[in-house]
Amino acid sequence: MKKLLKFEPDLEEIIDRALKEDIGTGDLTTEFLVDGQKEARGFIIAEEKAVVCGLYIVKKVFEKLDPNAEFKSRIEDGKEVEQSNIVAEIKAKAQSLLTGERLALNFLQKLSGVATMTRKFVKAVEGTGVAIAGTRKTTPLLRGLQKYAIETGGGMSHRLRLDDGILIKDNHLAVVGEVKKAVKKAKARVSPGMKVEVEVKGLGELKEALEAKADIILLDNMNLEQLKEAVKMNAGRAILEASGGVGLETVRKIAETGVNYISVGALTHSTKAVHFTMNIIPIDE
Repeated sequence: MKKLLKFEPDLEEIIDRALKEDIGTGDLTTEFLVDGQKEARGFIIAEEKAVVCGLYIVKKVFEKLDPNAEFKSRIEDGKEVEQSNIVAEIKAKAQSLLTGERLALNFLQKLSGVATMTRKFVKAVEGTGVAIAGTRKTTPLLRGLQKYAIETGGGMSHRLRLDDGILIKDNHLAVVGEVKKAVKKAKARVSPGMKVEVEVKGLGELKEALEAKADIILLDNMNLEQLKEAVKMNAGRAILEASGGVGLETVRKIAETGVNYISVGALTHSTKAVHFTMNIIPIDE
């Protein structure tokens, strides 16, 4: 939860914008049919086994719609839930529950999907000492939340923004020139304590990166034999990151080559949402 709270200002704005997008000038169906003073309870239920992520956001959605809403979670973010388990209960105005249902579930489903997939990758490399990292391949404006979901699933977020660190990619090299030149240029200007990372395509570029004393080297789309050779060449001098087309069926073998961490863009750009539903029961007066 603490990791999510650092995004609180952005979260408030995101929820406000999302509610405006969904409601427009008003939830006409609910307003026409439901007494504004009637109260109800909403029960959010997992329709499949998953790692739960996003309950605090669900709470904030309903509190935006009804400041007196009472939210009770039955499980913490990061815990695994079984199919048919209730994960949260909300007591609030019935109109608020009906209006906020879809948005709250959308957040919960998307973030739980990211956390669940991340946990699968983390378990796949268990015992190797290798960390699983996300990338910047996120949904615009939702990066903080998706990075939180990665951390909830047991992964590391990598860079959150472009000002978090130096990562020299292939297109930087296309403009600047050779790896050694780019790394030295970055290291000459970088703030104390900030690491310089560079992407390399082969062992020749790896040699240049090591000679330039890069702190982190991204081994892009290398096969297992190349990764093993890269680890030998590195001899512990730099942190090694493997990336490119990593799947659950290959991640273990990549981890066993001896790299330090593996970045997986699919955690955020290709993850299936987890299915949750919400049952609303009116409170008898």
